[in-house]
This record gives sequence, structure tokens and C-alpha cells, in this order.
Amino acid sequence: MAVARALISVFDKSGIVEFAKRLAALKIEILSTGGTAKLLRQSGLSVRDVSDFTGWPEMLGGRVKTLHPKVHGGLLFRRKNADDQKQAVEHGILPIDLVIVNLYPFEATAVKAGLTAEELIENIDIGGPTMLRSAAKNFESVTVVTDPADFERVANELETAGETTLVTRLELARKVFATTSRYDGMITMELERLAAASGHVALEAKPVLPQRVHIALRRQQELRYGENPHQAAALYVPAGRAPEGLAAAKQLQGKELSYNNFVDLEAARSLAAEFSNPAAVIIKHNNPCGTAEQSTLLDAYLKALACDPVSAFGGVLAFNRVVDAATAEEVAKLFVECIAAPGFEEKAKSIFAAKKNLRLLELPPGGLDPERELQLKRILGGMLVQQPDLGEINDSELRTVTKRAPTPEQMSTMRFAWKVSKHVKSNAIVFAKDGATLGVGAGQMSRVDSVKLAVMKAQSSLVGSVVASDAFFPFPDGVEEAAKAGATAVIQPGGSVRDSDVIAAADRLNLAMVFTGMRHFLH
Repeated sequence: MAVARALISVFDKSGIVEFAKRLAALKIEILSTGGTAKLLRQSGLSVRDVSDFTGWPEMLGGRVKTLHPKVHGGLLFRRKNADDQKQAVEHGILPIDLVIVNLYPFEATAVKAGLTAEELIENIDIGGPTMLRSAAKNFESVTVVTDPADFERVANELETAGETTLVTRLELARKVFATTSRYDGMITMELERLAAASGHVALEAKPVLPQRVHIALRRQQELRYGENPHQAAALYVPAGRAPEGLAAAKQLQGKELSYNNFVDLEAARSLAAEFSNPAAVIIKHNNPCGTAEQSTLLDAYLKALACDPVSAFGGVLAFNRVVDAATAEEVAKLFVECIAAPGFEEKAKSIFAAKKNLRLLELPPGGLDPERELQLKRILGGMLVQQPDLGEINDSELRTVTKRAPTPEQMSTMRFAWKVSKHVKSNAIVFAKDGATLGVGAGQMSRVDSVKLAVMKAQSSLVGSVVASDAFFPFPDGVEEAAKAGATAVIQPGGSVRDSDVIAAADRLNLAMVFTGMRHFLH
């Protein structure tokens, strides 16, 4: 549809002046309000105030500006409907063919420190979403833009044909309803913080788990396939905001990613993020088969690989430092599927370039932060929601329960092994020494079998190692198997009804044992 009149009212003014100048060059009349109108006039553009267009002043502190029949009539009347055309003429309703609106930053306001209930409420945009919805409903006649990223497309179509295509208008309408849906969902969850008492409304702390969870996602990337080739899969990201974390990683080379690649990359990334010193993580089927934290990235990789070089074949790697050439040369000797890191030196890139199928992913700033969003898991007919596992052991809560106390060196290795155990599928057992894993037992139905598996997988001597268990030992047998393999210290949550038997076995075997009081089940 030909565009004669546009209404512009934006909070985010990115690119709006240049876009409005392109509209003005096409002789499109511009209606606007408040700060947007002021900015456009200062930029030399001719702007008609919405209050002049409606014949009604802005009122109630700006709460009522565009909520008027002449605005919504101009948006909603069907240009090809005779009755609508007749009523528009009778009531002096002029068509508004293009709407450029974005909303008050409710999400950014809601996380501000020292926020008051009044601030939260006043940042609920009413006129903006209402105009967006009216324009989007009438997409057959009206073009609606809520994302500055769409300015170029719309301007190009107007300059080429004097109108936008129906395909564009429909796509933009879909984006509008996704935006307003997400916006209303955020408001719904944040209003749970409001408490009414004695005639006043106050803002309270966010509930641990909200009464309602609203999620709006947009498809960012189609994947090669799901867990298996017969399953379709895609990566979705939160609608209305820029991607973050692994979802925002830049793929530098390699073939298309699959669902399993992303699952393993997240497992690798989240474990690498646990360490402050240079660290390397090797993941296979969502479990770490080698992890090390050393003084250099190369040493970390070599020690991680030494833990289980057979399982490392075809694995997924993550590093918490920029990958240097020396490390890249060693990694290139092994077949791996994917590597994620904060960056890659140019020489490292050239080394990896010889492996065309290898996926290299460069993590964005913040790409090694812990995941803090609620975790969701589908079940038939519902959704399980939990907080992420951000639990860390506290020195004051650690308790040595055996006659033998761990040495400072053992204690340091215990902390390392404990961090790794958090990322191993339960039942999880990790043998470690000198800042590196030696053997990992994962996903077994009994804890003693996880110990035996870790011992079996170990490629080097376990003498003098420490053992981390993600949950308590229900019987002494697990501790006995660990000691038989050469372990000298154990870190575990404690809490079994047979703790006294387990402690007695540890004393008999001259082990040092520390209770954390915290477990790390991962299913």
C-alpha cells in the first residue's frame, strides 16, 4: 500500500533521524510525539504533533498521547472496505500507513538497583504496544516497524516502489506480536514483586521462582539435525534482545552445527568457566573425559588429554583463554568436532584452517559467565523449572571428618575435583591430581560402579590422588575401591545414614575425608 503518512514515537532513537529523512524525501508526512518530535525537528525535519493531528492535547502527565480514535482509526480502518472508508470520511479519520514505535525499556528498568514501585509501574508502556497491535492487525494496509534493524529494508522498498510488499508487512506484523507478547510477559512476572498493604504498593525482592513463566523465543539458526538425523532441530534465542553467551558465539569455520554439538559445547563452556587459571576441557557425550587447570593453556590441554585420550577422539573442547599457536598445534593432532574459546590467535586459526570440518567458535564478551537464567525441562504435559546450580563450597562449612586431615596440596586438588564433579552426570566420581583429572566415572546406577569405572578409565597411576563424589557414599564400598586404587583423600557432601561406617572405613584406610554439606546431582 502507498505510504502517505507515518507516525514515529520511539524510546530507542538509534537510526531514527536518518530513517525519517529518507521518509521526508519521499514526501511522507511525519507525525510524532514528545522527545522524538523534538529530536526530528532539531535535525531539520518537518513534524506534525500527534496532538495537532487528533485535536486533543497530551494529558495525564503524558500517559494519554496516542490513545485516540483518530490515531487508531487511521491505523485500523480497512482501505478496501467500503463501510470503513465511509466512516473514516464521516469522522475525519486520515490514514496512517506507517508506524515506527519501540517501547519503554521495562526490562532494563526492572533490574535497576534501588528501583521503586512507582518507577516500575511508570515504565509500563501503554500507548506504544496499543499502536503496534493496531497497526500489526491491519498489516494488509499498514507497515509497522519496531526494530531499528528493519529500517533499511522498509526504506529501500519505499524508495523503489513507493510502498512495502505484503510479505514484508506480514513479517513485521509477526515481529510486533512477538515483541508485545514478550513485553507483557515480562510485566506479568515483574508485577509479582508488588505487594499491596495499608493502601500503598511497595516493591519486594523477586520471588525465587515466579508464579508464571513467560518465554518468547525466536529462531536464530537451523541446525543440521537433532540428537539423531531424523529429528529436526534449531537454536532459539530470547526475542527482543541481542543473543548472549554460547548463542552469540561467532563460528569462524567448519560445517553446520548440530543439536548435540551445542549441548556438548555448553557443557564444555560451563566447566571451563569454573576456573581462573588457564584451563582446558574435553567433553564427550555431555561428560568431561578430561579437564585440567595449569599455568599455561598448552599444559592444561596436554594434561586434560592424558586423562582419557581414547574418549577424547571426536570430542568437543573448550578453553578459558585465547588459543595460542602452540596449543593449536597439539590440538590439531587429534580429531575433534568443535572448539570454543574467547578467541584464537591468527597463527592458531591458520593451523585449524587445514581441518575444514572442525567448527571453531569464538565466544563473545561474557561467554564464560555462569548461566544464571532459570533452567527448564519438558515433561509430558508440563515443564520443570529450577534455579541453576551456582552452589560453591564455603571454607567455613567444610568439615574434616577423619582422623587424618588433608594437606594444603590435597585441599587445593579437592577443590578442583569438586568443580569438575559438578559437571559430570550423576553418579559422578572424579579422581584428580596436580590440577588435572586422572579418571572420571559418570552416569552409573550405583556409586561404587562409578568409582570402578573411573579407575578403569584412568590412563596413569592413581596413587596419591584425591576423589570427589557429587553426592554421599551410601556404603563404605566406594571409599574402599578408591583407596585400593591409590587415592589418599576424599571430598563428598556427607549426609548418608551410614556416614559413620564410611568415616570408619576411611580412618581404617588412612584416608583424609572432607564433607562439603552440598551435593551436585546432574541429570
